[in-house]
Amino acid sequence: MLLRLDMATHRALLSVWEKSGIVDLGKSLSDMGWEILSTGGTSRKLREAGIEVTDVSEATGHPECFDGRVKTLHPAIHGGILVRRDREDDMEMLAKLGYGTIDLVCVNLYPFEAVAAKIPPVSNSELIEMIDIGGPTMIRSAAKNHKDVLVLTNESQYQIIIDAMKGTKGNSLDISLDVRRELSLAAYQCTAAYDAAVSNELGKRFIGGPTPNRIHIASETGVKLRYGENPHQPASFYPASSVSGPKGLAAAIQHGGKELSFNNYLDLDGALRIARGLLKDMDKTRNQGCVVIKHTNPCGAAIDSSQKTAWENALASDPESAFGCVVAFTSVVEEETAQAIGGHFLECIIAPGYTVEALEILSQKKNRRMLTMPEFLPREDEIRVRQLDGGWVAQVQGPPSIDWSSVKCVTNISGDDDLVSLARFGSTVLSEVKSNSIVLVAQTETGFATVGVGPGQTSRVEAVRIAARRAGDRAIGSMMVSDAFFPFRDGIDTANEIGVTTVVQPGGSMRDQESIDAANEHGMAMLFTGQRLFLH
Repeated sequence: MLLRLDMATHRALLSVWEKSGIVDLGKSLSDMGWEILSTGGTSRKLREAGIEVTDVSEATGHPECFDGRVKTLHPAIHGGILVRRDREDDMEMLAKLGYGTIDLVCVNLYPFEAVAAKIPPVSNSELIEMIDIGGPTMIRSAAKNHKDVLVLTNESQYQIIIDAMKGTKGNSLDISLDVRRELSLAAYQCTAAYDAAVSNELGKRFIGGPTPNRIHIASETGVKLRYGENPHQPASFYPASSVSGPKGLAAAIQHGGKELSFNNYLDLDGALRIARGLLKDMDKTRNQGCVVIKHTNPCGAAIDSSQKTAWENALASDPESAFGCVVAFTSVVEEETAQAIGGHFLECIIAPGYTVEALEILSQKKNRRMLTMPEFLPREDEIRVRQLDGGWVAQVQGPPSIDWSSVKCVTNISGDDDLVSLARFGSTVLSEVKSNSIVLVAQTETGFATVGVGPGQTSRVEAVRIAARRAGDRAIGSMMVSDAFFPFRDGIDTANEIGVTTVVQPGGSMRDQESIDAANEHGMAMLFTGQRLFLH
């Protein structure tokens, strides 16, 4: 006959690094007649709260050793977790060994990610001590045997299980299989994220290199979106897993409007990348930035001494395309700016914050989404990953890393410092325009602004023509910035026809001299940056 557990024989193993909520859990289980097994600091904290605790070393008959490296790696623990209650031979073997069942495992893991993120970095030996061995092993054992064992890995689960067990008079066996499966899945996702963090950090330390030798990505639970790029496509947003809390768009606080869509997220990402890139192009005078995005491409951008003027100049670059746009500001949105935006139809605004008055004005349009992202920092290089059919590609991506002190003027007419500053602004915007791309930029009374953007063309000269059509007369006296070299002189000739006076390009074509000759014929200045800025 199978051995059957009653309430008095239930045992829980509680061993946590982060101890928030553990006393309440331990007290509730103890009050329901459970025996509590525990280790180290968790055991001390429970005893201090007046909860009766059995040390794991007492259950195993073996002391903790090697400074606590080995505590729970013992058959008395894993046998009690993994034994199958519906198998008579399993239960007889457990009894013969003199071990008891363990019916609930509550474990969270050493803070590897938090220690890895310390500045300055800790030594390899110190970091390795933060790789948890016993914890993941117990979690995985309990998750595997979830039919008989409850596994808790997060404080948010504690009260749910306490309430459920109170309804069963403390008998964990009466908790539904659906709940057990949910806890088991959460447990495996916990250990998977932990292993990914360890692998990624040790990869950086042990192998190095600009890109990882393997890609391991961990996320928090996905948030369902209204739909994908089109209404028939289901979609979700997955915040990156991080012990220090959500970052980037995952940390943004939404004010008003309906939930964000898949396309909103893509456009917000593009707007953020340019806006954060512009922070490095600013000075004490030009300290306000604005970016207008449509379908992931900028249709306008500006930096200025006035936020309102930056918005107006960014919008003027292509007001037709800016219908239903996403906007990013580099500083707290002011009342004057909100008034200037008025009733313009836009999907979202993202900024470091809003004045009370500005938020009230902007919220008058009920479907408008305003997002606050407090950590609005200058953009740095990062690894960007894209999924392909059968795999992934990854690259280092960030703002243009052009050495502006070594940029060469290759024409008879040379550029001055103001032209270099304008070229730097244009290159930051251009770096987030789909290739082939051309951006026309101009110096305004108090800043810089795009006057025409030609994105995503298979022909470079066609990108020039599109930028020219959008700029109109504002192209006269402008600077043309190209993401790659000109294979023929036709792009330079077309630029001259619309009034461009300066060309900025990486150079590197076999026909560079033809482009230089064309610029000299037209009395244009041409700068070679030496860095291509394709964005596919």
